[in-house]
Amino acid sequence: MKINLNLRRKGPRIEMLPLIDIVFLLLVFFIYAMLSMVVHRGFKVDLPQATTAEIDKEDYASITVDKNNRILLNKEEILIENLSEEVNTNIKKGIKIFINGDKEADLGVVINVLDTLRRDEIKEVYFETEPFEQKPLNNSGIPGF
Repeated sequence: MKINLNLRRKGPRIEMLPLIDIVFLLLVFFIYAMLSMVVHRGFKVDLPQATTAEIDKEDYASITVDKNNRILLNKEEILIENLSEEVNTNIKKGIKIFINGDKEADLGVVINVLDTLRRDEIKEVYFETEPFEQKPLNNSGIPGF
């Protein structure tokens, strides 16, 4: 006697959960790889905060004034007397220039850098800041005290 159970053989199937895990790991890898390729031209300083700060990813040059009032053009230290010559020879015309001034830097040095750039008729000059973070109010109603 023959018993017919109507069992069909199922073909191989692709499990989706391991596939989703692999795709997610690839996505994380490529995002991390992309972020590690970002070009950082400036020198690390403690930037002031501003409420209107925006992120701009276009090509730019960076002039840094650190807390010791040293001036760096794209991480190379220069003197204020040579700033005009260095900018005119090493930086393309029409490129944006960002000034990174440390909070503890002398304001006069930063203004002198800006004045030198304006004398050379460079109009695309911006100050680099960090986005403003609102500090919670304390009992006196004054932020940060």
